[in-house]
Amino acid sequence: MANPSKKQRLSVYLDPEEVKTLTAHAARRDQSRSLIAEAAIVSFLSPDAAEGQEAATTKRLAQRMTRMECDVGISVEMLAVFVRFWLTTNPPLAEPAQAAARAQAGERYDIFVAALGRRLAKGPKLRQEISEDIDPARDAQ
Repeated sequence: MANPSKKQRLSVYLDPEEVKTLTAHAARRDQSRSLIAEAAIVSFLSPDAAEGQEAATTKRLAQRMTRMECDVGISVEMLAVFVRFWLTTNPPLAEPAQAAARAQAGERYDIFVAALGRRLAKGPKLRQEISEDIDPARDAQ
């Protein structure tokens, strides 16, 4: 029976590319390939490994949520600026002209939706065109 306190031999099969990577890593660390492989296996089997993966996933999700919040903020601000501009520059129409304006608005809306669809399909996205490093203090002046 093998001594439980003594290390046991284990044979594994690795692809040639992994062997090259393992060998190079061991050489950089001035350690044996066996010691590097053992450390990797211990790390993989550690209960902390799952927590580390979960933490990395949580970090990526948080970054995506931050990006989405920024995108939504840009969208809301853009819409608010457009509505304010539109309301201040367009006077109300006289009653007889309203029917013709509604018909023309329907056509223009269809053209707008088609253009929006094309833009969303091939980009670039508006948020990519807006510089994120614009100084907010400069805009307030």
